[in-house]
Amino acid sequence: MTDLRKYLWIALISMVPLIELRGAIPVSQAMGLPLLPSYIVCIIGNMLPIPFIYLFAHKVLLWGKDKPVIGPFFKFCLEKGEKGGRKLMETAGEHGAFIALFLFVAIPVPGTGGWTGTLAASILELGFRKSVLAVLCGVLAAGIIMGLLSSGIFGAVGALR
Repeated sequence: MTDLRKYLWIALISMVPLIELRGAIPVSQAMGLPLLPSYIVCIIGNMLPIPFIYLFAHKVLLWGKDKPVIGPFFKFCLEKGEKGGRKLMETAGEHGAFIALFLFVAIPVPGTGGWTGTLAASILELGFRKSVLAVLCGVLAAGIIMGLLSSGIFGAVGALR
C-alpha cells in the first residue's frame, strides 16, 4: 500500500465515530508512517465532520428517534449526547463549559471524543465557535497523548525484534 493510501486510510478512520483519531494514530504507527504527518492528517480527519455534527446532528437525531429501523440507534445517540452534556454542566457549570468540553474530548477513552463532545455541546447550545474551538483543542491534546502512547508501544515492540 502506498503512503498516500495509508494517509487516506487514517484520515477516514479519524472520521469514524467512537474510533476517531484515538484509533487512527495507533493504526498509523502500526503502518510505519511518520508520527507528525500522521498526527496532522488525523486531526484534519477528526475535525472535518465536527461543524456538521454541531449544526445538523441534533436535528437529524430528533427527527429519526421514532423511525422504525433507525429509531433505536438514533435514540441511543441522543441519550449519549444528553448524558455527556449533563456531565459537562455538572462538572463545570456554564462558565467552565469550554474547559469541561476540552477535557471531555482530550481524555482518550472510548465515547469521549469529538463526535460525542460536539453532540453534547449542540444539545446544550454552547455556541458554535466556542464548541468547535474547545473540541479542536481537545482533539489536539488527545492526538498528542495517543501519539506518545503509540510511538512508545510500537517503538518498544520494534526494539524487541
